[in-house]
Amino acid sequence: MAQSNGDHSSAAKPPPTPSPLRFSKFFQSNMRILVTGGAGFIGSHLVDKLMENEKNEVIVADNYFTGSKDNLKKWIGHPRFELIRHDVTEPLLVEVDQIYHLACPASPIFYKYNPVKTIKTNVIGTLNMLGLAKRVGARILLTSTSEVYGDPLIHPQEESYWGNVNPIGVRSCYDEGKRVAETLMFDYHRQHGIEIRIARIFNTYGPRMNIDDGRVVSNFIAQALRNEPLTVQAPGTQTRSFCYVSDMVDGLIKLMEGENTGPINIGNPGEFTMIELAENVKEVSSIKSPFTSPALQTL
Repeated sequence: MAQSNGDHSSAAKPPPTPSPLRFSKFFQSNMRILVTGGAGFIGSHLVDKLMENEKNEVIVADNYFTGSKDNLKKWIGHPRFELIRHDVTEPLLVEVDQIYHLACPASPIFYKYNPVKTIKTNVIGTLNMLGLAKRVGARILLTSTSEVYGDPLIHPQEESYWGNVNPIGVRSCYDEGKRVAETLMFDYHRQHGIEIRIARIFNTYGPRMNIDDGRVVSNFIAQALRNEPLTVQAPGTQTRSFCYVSDMVDGLIKLMEGENTGPINIGNPGEFTMIELAENVKEVSSIKSPFTSPALQTL
């Protein structure tokens, strides 16, 4: 899945000179890492992994629109951890070596509730983080999404596939926002020499996922916990891939530390039909509820 995309191999300017503070004794022995959206589902697990390295100092910036301070409570007060309540649509002034830019509503329920905020977070938020990366000479990783492929006509999608997209649909604030964010990343890379990494993440599940986020795994789990019939969208043969959150985090860190600019798909290469997924949830939960169809939810 590490295929280059179009003209992304074109030459870029050399990286900007890091901040003078980077050459201090402190920065020679420590890595300062900013995680935007670090109070969210994937972001909080990424923070956990980064904090395992005693040379990392982690700063989280989150506005708690979809994230929760509770996801980070084990680190609050730790000398290598700082939590800032901040909306990335506003500039942020910090000295860091790496930026993991995860901040954005990623659930249909949340981004349909406030589509303008969603696209502003994707576009203005990414501009602000790229401006920060340019100022301090940091490497920046954007978590994009498989949704940039839209309603794909080929399966599975390679990174060179440009997608089959709807620019004016109710989901477009998220899908098109991420496409613009990717464009901005490469434009800053080519024009200003910013070190960038782009990850296109696929469906992710695990602890701390929001059970009411409107996505298929959480929908099935919520229905199973209530011993309700699992709602499967007809015909039930649609396929999705699902990646466990710790595997996703490992992939993000390896991409950040590696030499591949991306975009890189990160997810499970195996796919399940919706019927198979529902059967697995039923088996694990030991419920006896039947399936219902068609679905009331959008998978």
